[in-house]
Amino acid sequence: MAKSSDRDAPGESPFRLHGDLLTTTLLAFLRNWNAYGYQLAQQLAEAGLPAFDSGTVYRTLRQLEKTGLVSSFWDTSESGPARRMYSLTRAGDVFLSSWIDVLGKYQDVLRRTIEGYDREHGALDDDEPDQPRTARG
Repeated sequence: MAKSSDRDAPGESPFRLHGDLLTTTLLAFLRNWNAYGYQLAQQLAEAGLPAFDSGTVYRTLRQLEKTGLVSSFWDTSESGPARRMYSLTRAGDVFLSSWIDVLGKYQDVLRRTIEGYDREHGALDDDEPDQPRTARG
């Protein structure tokens, strides 16, 4: 487990990719090609996502396999030890499509909220102190 000082180092994001967001991202990667766990962990990092424990990727993949959203097989086609290759199942594709719809709707809500906030508050002047804000009904 990372120490607090490791997590809060300058330039590092305090956010972690986990839960449904990690699941959805892994399924999205697998929609386009079969991959090894290591390749998926690399793809997450290359996508610019926040740092996370790579062991989480493997645990998540095993859980996705238990629930039938991905399947795996041992790839022995390359020299060296066999590696577990993951692929998206039909159930995984249906789950992913549903989540993409939900995320699209959520994105629209956030966009409208931000646009409304920007219209109401305009650009904040750096010399003005922050004022507490309340939700409006």
